[in-house]
Amino acid sequence: MSVSVLGAAQQDSIVTTQDVNTLATKSGITIPPSELKDWSALLSGLNHCAKEILTLEDYTPAVDLSVYPRTDIHRPVGPTDTDHGGWAWKCDVRSTNPKSDELAGRTIAIKDNIAVAGVKCTNGTGGKVGEWVPKVDATLVTRLLDAGGVIKGKAACENNCFGAVSDTSVTGPVHNPYAHAYSTGGSSSGSARLVASGAVDLAIGADQGGSIRLPSANCGVVGLKPTWGLVPYTGCISLEATIDHAGPMARTVQDCATLLEVIAGSDGIDDRQPLNWPHGKIKFGQEVRKLVESGGDLPLKGTKVGVLKEGFEDPMTDPNVAAASRSAIAKLAELGAEVKEISIPLHRDSGMIWMVALPMAGTTQGLLSNPAGRKQLLYPDRCELVGSQLSQEAFDALGPGGQNIYLRGLFLQEKFGSPLHARCTNLLRKLSDEYEAALKEVDVLVMPTIVFPPVKIEEGGGKSLGPLKMLSRTIGATYNTATFNSTGHPGLSLPVGFVPARDEGNVWLPTGLQIVGRKWEDLTCLKVAGSWEGRNDWKGLKYGKCA
Repeated sequence: MSVSVLGAAQQDSIVTTQDVNTLATKSGITIPPSELKDWSALLSGLNHCAKEILTLEDYTPAVDLSVYPRTDIHRPVGPTDTDHGGWAWKCDVRSTNPKSDELAGRTIAIKDNIAVAGVKCTNGTGGKVGEWVPKVDATLVTRLLDAGGVIKGKAACENNCFGAVSDTSVTGPVHNPYAHAYSTGGSSSGSARLVASGAVDLAIGADQGGSIRLPSANCGVVGLKPTWGLVPYTGCISLEATIDHAGPMARTVQDCATLLEVIAGSDGIDDRQPLNWPHGKIKFGQEVRKLVESGGDLPLKGTKVGVLKEGFEDPMTDPNVAAASRSAIAKLAELGAEVKEISIPLHRDSGMIWMVALPMAGTTQGLLSNPAGRKQLLYPDRCELVGSQLSQEAFDALGPGGQNIYLRGLFLQEKFGSPLHARCTNLLRKLSDEYEAALKEVDVLVMPTIVFPPVKIEEGGGKSLGPLKMLSRTIGATYNTATFNSTGHPGLSLPVGFVPARDEGNVWLPTGLQIVGRKWEDLTCLKVAGSWEGRNDWKGLKYGKCA
């Protein structure tokens, strides 16, 4: 039985005047002695209410195991069973009564930061939090099953989803399907690997700085970071709510569009989503199919394509990657698109702004599981495994990427505080406005997805290199991707050919072109990509010479 915060608390909920004084002292404030008894009474009542709330049954979406049974849940072992690191967990989950046949029989991998009830969700990390077994299915998991899809397991992801090189996951390194010992990119490393290798038909990734698009580019698959809020993030482990995205990964644009059609739309739980976008509002797959089947020599006639000048100007840009992207853009022009250069100078600083903004909020939301102020599905059982600050065990279990975010967050909060985060937030809005202005002149912006080829991975794990050397491998990786997480624009990575590895002879690796559209116009990105794909075989295109 609950009581008012002003009422009398039970004996086991009493907060003494000494407790009040200690609490205040820790926070650097002083409470007049004459008020200590008042605050003791107030906090005692509150303490009782908090304890009462924890006795109430939690409210989460129920999983009907008679409709959505799951079998053969196990941890694969060895290079063959894991598909060279791609699988974190294997299982078989399907619906006994699908609502449609849009994905009938299609096999799907789910990134290991997304809840599948009864299957461990490591989020790529170890320690207690890496042992979490969710009791719920993510909204998108239910939608996949309702469409007839078959979930075959959890795809490996980089440690706490902080990693652009695929050797930081607690489940082991993930090898590029086109060259063993090279990175798939991250953090949706396993998702890209499994699709590219043919282990599954489709995969779901999550993206906060490029984590769908980078591995898609590195592995030669199509990956879409949708408009922020288009796909419900309910049931996915948050890194930071304003940049969280979940989206489709597939071998073709058509499959990517169909997968988006199945998972897009409001679920009434995720507060990132508009209430006016019902599930199934746009038939992405059908619209792309119509375009491709309509034929014609100039499918992009009337489409305006903006080549982002600054997207090619990062010092880390590999000339072969740039050549591949420019060749792909020229082919868009051959398909009827009107191509022009667009300049957005602030794009050069976008990565720096994102990098400073992320740890200030990401430390609390992503690493401490405390997204205060949001209306989402949260996981009290997982929060209990984390605590109000990281334990030494939890910190040690992080990869250098997660440790980097945690220490940066602590440093920036102590040194600069909320004024710095407020400035970053305003500058990110300015950046969004500048992209919006550019997208009034053109329908899409294009640039390389990742500006250099995949790097080699460490078989013993990237952590063996030490923080500085390990993190230095990813400098420039998210130059063209992270900014669109902050602004929320849709970004699609399309494979457009092969480029040589930088450090070894006769190793060719995929590269991708990123297509960015107006918010809520993901279909335009898919149509542009589908038109290019329909008339070009990217696997037959090579740029540069191997050493």
